[in-house]
Amino acid sequence: MSPVLRLIQECRIATLATVEADGGPYASLVTLAPDAEGAPVLLLSDLARHTRNLRSNPRASLLVADAQATDPLDAPRASLMGEIAPTDDPEARERFLARHPDASGFAGFSDFHLFRMRVDEVHLVEGFGRIATLPGSAAAIDWSDAGALRERAAGAIAHMNEDHLDAIALYAQKLLGAPEGDWRMLSLDPLGCNLMCGTTVRRLTFPQRITNSAALRQALVQLAQEART
Repeated sequence: MSPVLRLIQECRIATLATVEADGGPYASLVTLAPDAEGAPVLLLSDLARHTRNLRSNPRASLLVADAQATDPLDAPRASLMGEIAPTDDPEARERFLARHPDASGFAGFSDFHLFRMRVDEVHLVEGFGRIATLPGSAAAIDWSDAGALRERAAGAIAHMNEDHLDAIALYAQKLLGAPEGDWRMLSLDPLGCNLMCGTTVRRLTFPQRITNSAALRQALVQLAQEART
């Protein structure tokens, strides 16, 4: 899986750079959640300076970094460049609030709105001397052949969280090296699934691309078997 995708999927907090009216830069801290296609979604207040900047000029850059890193300068990070515009997509709202449940207390205020980023280019730094400029597609999740999976994704996630918390814990602790905790499945897509415990999100990559519920079940069983060995 693309390291850019992993960064976006696991990142909860990012640095947003917008353009001031005089052309100068303005950087601020924001929370984010990826939509189903991997695009960053932000919940912004009309009172914020970055929101005023975006409404005047949608060009922006978003810096996402490895949330698990002990040495941030030797860890992967990516600058996403493109445009950020308002969205009223209910699925994007649901995904944002699932990632940031505390935001439900103010997400309904009239001055808060969802914004989605269209990523045109990515500048990826994976460590010292490992630098690449990539197209925006490096940050995207392709569902074109996985309509059957998309229809069943919500039900599959609910089933795993209701009946297979033991398997989810194994994925997190044995396959991802995460600490013990109340791990749950947050989302899934053809390339993998996101597991969440408290405010920590970890990305689990599937053994192969998944396009339907039967293949999903097979992959999850295979991963559970690997975790138990």
